[in-house]
Amino acid sequence: MNGINFGSGWWPTVRKRPGHSGYATMAAGLSERFEADGPWRPEKLVALDAATVAEVLGQDPEHPLMAQFAEALQDLGDHLLREHGGRYLGVVEVADSIPALAANVARWDSFADVSRYEDREVPFYKRAQIAAADLRRAGLADLPGIEELTAFADNLVPHVLRLDGVLQLDPTLTAKIESGQLLEHGSPEEVELRACAVHAVEHLADATGRLLSPAEIDSALWNRGRGARYKSRPRPRCRTTAY
Repeated sequence: MNGINFGSGWWPTVRKRPGHSGYATMAAGLSERFEADGPWRPEKLVALDAATVAEVLGQDPEHPLMAQFAEALQDLGDHLLREHGGRYLGVVEVADSIPALAANVARWDSFADVSRYEDREVPFYKRAQIAAADLRRAGLADLPGIEELTAFADNLVPHVLRLDGVLQLDPTLTAKIESGQLLEHGSPEEVELRACAVHAVEHLADATGRLLSPAEIDSALWNRGRGARYKSRPRPRCRTTAY
């Protein structure tokens, strides 16, 4: 699921299961397929096409997101075959820490997440960090350093921080978000929104004396964002494979 954990900018256009968000719809489809037929082996991943992915997820095969999902899963399978002997946990076995695990995955095209802001590169590594954190939470990556991960910069955490008054946005950006306009991935406003959310979560972690890590605070904020108050207000939307 981490391999296709993106598409939030497309959620208003996909078929959602009753009572499910866009993410939950995709996760449910993938889970049901695995429960019925087992996981795709890496050899199968490299041969997946948009039609197969769409059938599993209950979506229109012509939807642009299905081709992006297929490409991401093909890339995942390719790296597992070429670098890790076709073993999913091979990527864990070559890492000595959670940040190193995230950095290894972040090299892959399917997990690429580095933006440019003026003359600097901004490596968010949102999905790569989540993949590493999820493997640890599942007991599959008993590695140190999860407290070194940052918040997982997406569109929901900034949305929660904005509605809770932690982030104050430029009125022009607020108006764009409230009207449902898409943000451009890599634009100054989109990079600033993600980066300020990461920075704010670091301050929140400091406020707890680091009893809570940025990753733990991110999880709490993400789940908070599933509440009715946050769902009732337009959130930032951007069509990107980063989140």
